[in-house]
Amino acid sequence: MPIPRLWNYEGPAILSYGFRPFFFFGAIYSGLAVLLWVPLFQGWLEIQTAFHPIDWHIHEMLFGFLPAVVTGFLLTAVPNWTGRLPVQGSKLGILVALWVIGRIAVLFSAWIGAIPAACLDGLFLLAVTAATANEIVSGRNWRNLKVLIPLTVLFLGNVVFHLEAYFQGTSDYARRLGVAAAITLIMLIGGRIIPSFTRNWLVRENPGRLPVSFGRLDVFAVVASVLALGLWVARPELVLTGALMVAAGGVNLVRMARWAGERTLREPLVFILHIAFLFVPAGFVLTGLTVLLPAFVLPQAGYHAFGAGAIGTMTLAVMMRATLGHTGHELSMSKGAMAVFLLALVAVVTRLAAAFDLGAGAHLIEISGGAWAASFLGFALVFGPMLLKPR
Repeated sequence: MPIPRLWNYEGPAILSYGFRPFFFFGAIYSGLAVLLWVPLFQGWLEIQTAFHPIDWHIHEMLFGFLPAVVTGFLLTAVPNWTGRLPVQGSKLGILVALWVIGRIAVLFSAWIGAIPAACLDGLFLLAVTAATANEIVSGRNWRNLKVLIPLTVLFLGNVVFHLEAYFQGTSDYARRLGVAAAITLIMLIGGRIIPSFTRNWLVRENPGRLPVSFGRLDVFAVVASVLALGLWVARPELVLTGALMVAAGGVNLVRMARWAGERTLREPLVFILHIAFLFVPAGFVLTGLTVLLPAFVLPQAGYHAFGAGAIGTMTLAVMMRATLGHTGHELSMSKGAMAVFLLALVAVVTRLAAAFDLGAGAHLIEISGGAWAASFLGFALVFGPMLLKPR
């Protein structure tokens, strides 16, 4: 008999599946956090956080917003991988509460104390990692244990971030560690779902060349990229680091060229996944050029190609598809959804332009922040009714 997809659940729809609360509240928080960040950056506003304002911004994107979306994805994907029933109801509500408590604790960490804030903030990723491990092990789904590695690194990166901010006054290794964990997750999960969704659509709608099956090149690309990221975390100033990062960008570009993304132009919901992944090789190359050509490429370019580009657009693309698919809607991109994604691209492009210091950096950052906030708050507006109502 087929395994039932849900428990006999009669509570609020938003707690019926993991993607619902974490996609909805994660998107809202991302938009509001950037609306708060822009006046912080300009010096117009102060908040009661123990972090330096730039550190607060980096932390809340890497260890606040991103874990929410990753959790929503994993709580939805793991039951499909393992055949086990999903986390719902009060257990899901506890995870959401831990995430909210972490965001409040970090925001008011100067008031409640840096150490208590760090402990409260760390509970969420620790609980998510433990819950994911329990489901994968209980379901004997051994091949997906590798997902725990970047998830654990993300948790450790959060711990190190708090320690660095407390003892040094600002973060250093932790911000690179967080980015490395996030990009590794995108390479692992994106490298799995993008060719799969592309193949499914092409077989049905556009017969011809299909994505190349996962093989040795994919393994080499991921391993080489992780090694380059590891060296970047430890020794970002080395010429060897720059060379390896550029090389990793080239390998990832070759890898994604084998996925036949150009053949999905007629299906935006699939095509945007390829656009989002394109920022992974772009981030590697720009980060490498920061070392090799420091006079022309500033560090912010690589950070934001990875952060706003790869992480921001990939989370949006995945949230859109997962929301449509798991709420029983047609897998097609509405005009509202298209506007949401285009606004995210505007945010990325203008932020990268600001990183290259083209003469209007402060204004470009304001434009980028406004576009980012409009994009993620727009996601909550367009997809919120689907997330808040029963399937």
